[in-house]
Amino acid sequence: MLIFAVRRLLAAIPTLLVVTLLVFSLVRLLPGDPARLQLGEEATPQALTELRHQMGLDRPVAVQYVNWLADLGHLNLGRSLQDHTSVAGLIGQKLPTTFELAVLSLLLAVALALPAGIASAVRPGSWIDRLVTLLALSGISLPSFFLGILLVYVFSVNLAWIPASGYVDLQENPGLNLKLMLLPAVTLGIGSAAVLTRFLRSSLLEVLNQDYVRTARAKGVAGRLVIAKHALRNALIPVVTVLGLQLGGLLGGAVVTEQIFSVPGFGRLLVDAVFTRDLPVIQGMVLTSAALVFLVSFLIDLAYGAIDPRVRYA
Repeated sequence: MLIFAVRRLLAAIPTLLVVTLLVFSLVRLLPGDPARLQLGEEATPQALTELRHQMGLDRPVAVQYVNWLADLGHLNLGRSLQDHTSVAGLIGQKLPTTFELAVLSLLLAVALALPAGIASAVRPGSWIDRLVTLLALSGISLPSFFLGILLVYVFSVNLAWIPASGYVDLQENPGLNLKLMLLPAVTLGIGSAAVLTRFLRSSLLEVLNQDYVRTARAKGVAGRLVIAKHALRNALIPVVTVLGLQLGGLLGGAVVTEQIFSVPGFGRLLVDAVFTRDLPVIQGMVLTSAALVFLVSFLIDLAYGAIDPRVRYA
C-alpha cells in the first residue's frame, strides 16, 4: 500500500501542473480589467497604467505564469488584488465553513440513502421500491437553487421555523450555527442522497444475486445478517466512490447554495473574486479545489482495502 500511495502522490504533480496552466490561461480570458474595476470608469490612463504595474499585470503572460509557479513552489498562493490579503489566508478563513456544510450534507445524505437503498433493493418491484425510485429521481432532477428557494419559502417565510439566511461561527454559538446550516445542508444533502440511493440499490441488487449470498440464506442465516454482514459491505465500493466524488465537489464550493443562504464559504468567495476579477484569488481557489478533489479521491482509493480485503494495491 505504501508504494501505491507514493505513486499516486507523485502522479498528482503533473496533474496539478496541467491544472495551473489551464486555470491561469482561462482566467486571463475573463472580460474586464481588474485595474479599471478597482479605480472606476473615470480613472485616467496614467493611473490605470500605474495600478497595472503595481499588480504585475503589465508583464508578459509567460513571465506572470512562471512567477506564480515559483510562488507555488514556496506554498505561496499570492495576494489579493483588491486588499492585498494573502490568498491562502482568505481560503483558510472560508474553507472551514464549506467543510462544515459539506460534512453535514453528506451525513444527511448517508442517513437517508442507506435505509432507502437497502429497503428498495431487498424488495425489488414492490411499492417501497417504486416509491424510493420516484423520490430518488425527483431528488436528482430538482436543481439546488429551486430546492433551496422552496425550502426558504416553506420553512422560513410560511412557517417561520428557521431563519432564511445568515451564518454564525460554530465555536461562537453551536446551536444557532446548526440551525442556520440546516436548510443549506438539506438543500445539498437531498441531491446527494438521491444519487447514493440509486447507486446503493443497483450495487446491492447485484450482490444479492451472488452465490455466496444464496448459500448464506440456504444455511439459515437471518435475512438482516445476510444484508448487513455479507451483502452490504461488498456493495459499498461503488457507493463509497460516488460519496467521495460528492464530497470533493462540495469542498470545491457549493456556490449556488452558499449564495442563496448567505453562507460566507468557499463558493461565495469564488463568486466575489470573479465579479471583482481578483485573478490571484480565482487561481488559488481553483487550484485548491483541484487539490482537494485529488486528496478525497486518494483517501477513497485507500479505503477500498479496508472495505473489501480482496482489493490488492499494485
